[in-house]
Amino acid sequence: MARTSVAREILTLRRSFAQLAAAFERIGPVLTEREAEVREARKAMRPRRVLKLSARRRANLEIQGKYMGTMRGLKPSQRAVIKRIRMDEGIEAAIQAARKLASS
Repeated sequence: MARTSVAREILTLRRSFAQLAAAFERIGPVLTEREAEVREARKAMRPRRVLKLSARRRANLEIQGKYMGTMRGLKPSQRAVIKRIRMDEGIEAAIQAARKLASS
């Protein structure tokens, strides 16, 4: 009795997979058509402008990213402390203090 129910389930699975395969065959051409449209639209768009960053500006952006990254994990009261340190002692000191606060 268990064998017939297992066989029935396997037959049901085979039918379901066959239906899925047929659905993918039907939708495949539509997807490739849409992909071609998207490719053409991208070609028509104007190219992105390339930012010309000086070494100094890039370094400042990296430091800002480190600062923002350390601030993310802090509570609002801790952020206020770090902002005060940044105003008084600079961004490097603020990053170090924020790392200490985050680890404790």
